[in-house]
Amino acid sequence: MTGVSRDEKRAGRFRRFLERLSSSDEDLRSAELREDAVTTGCTRICDCDDRQRVRVTGTLRTVTLRPLAGVPTLEAELFDGSAALDVVWLGRRAIAGIEPGRRIIAWGRVAMDRGRPVLFNPKYELRPLGQE
Repeated sequence: MTGVSRDEKRAGRFRRFLERLSSSDEDLRSAELREDAVTTGCTRICDCDDRQRVRVTGTLRTVTLRPLAGVPTLEAELFDGSAALDVVWLGRRAIAGIEPGRRIIAWGRVAMDRGRPVLFNPKYELRPLGQE
């Protein structure tokens, strides 16, 4: 007979409970974001390769207006619990709904810039505000 006894199940639940109590808020948030990537069928950012078409999800940590060669450029850092990725919209000063703390799904082709993954002008979907 294979299976897990009731005592082993309780021990597992208790262990997970203790891990949650001893984890920092950042660790818990990262675990939640990694789980969200799996449930939405997205690629984890840490698994993105150069020139690969991807669909990623996460929370925008920062949003910055940074002119690039005289062209307005809106840059955001997307974090999914495994790594961070830069999302760059060329020619945009602002985009409604793109703000720090907002969850989004973005898709496009990854470019590597100084070893860091970047999505230029990606298609994106804002996640409902109730999920933050």
